[in-house]
Amino acid sequence: MNKKSTTNITHAALIAALYVVLTMASNAVGLASGVIQVRVSEALCILPCFFPAAVPGLFIGCLLSNMLAGGVIWDVIFGSTATLIGAVGTRMLRKHRYFASLPPILSNMIIVPFVLRYAYHIEGAIWYFMLTVGAGEVISCGILGQLLYSALVNRKLVNNMNEE
Repeated sequence: MNKKSTTNITHAALIAALYVVLTMASNAVGLASGVIQVRVSEALCILPCFFPAAVPGLFIGCLLSNMLAGGVIWDVIFGSTATLIGAVGTRMLRKHRYFASLPPILSNMIIVPFVLRYAYHIEGAIWYFMLTVGAGEVISCGILGQLLYSALVNRKLVNNMNEE
């Protein structure tokens, strides 16, 4: 195994672990699941702008978080897939800082409401769930994610990908 492979595996593992810890912290205060959810861990969805290994790291972290939080199998599968789609989209838009937050917001806003309605049998309209999940994602990915982006670039912890 070469040094780059080891670095990528390490980055993915650290991001997955951080995602799990932040989700469990959000879950402890009742924000990680349900109709109204603000997963602080979703702020990490900005990391594919800087690290390609963040894509599998976010997926594995979400998968583990959903399992550890006692999610039903459909939530584990489709909720984690929503995060994977969002992470891939962020990676693709990495040179467009403000647009990079949109894929995880949109993928979760579209997929998670169906999980809430059909996997958890929560009464309510899909459009309402889209609004509530979307609002939580805007807070997590849009606001907190952009703050994380700024902190990483301003502290020179990563290279600014927009300068390439």
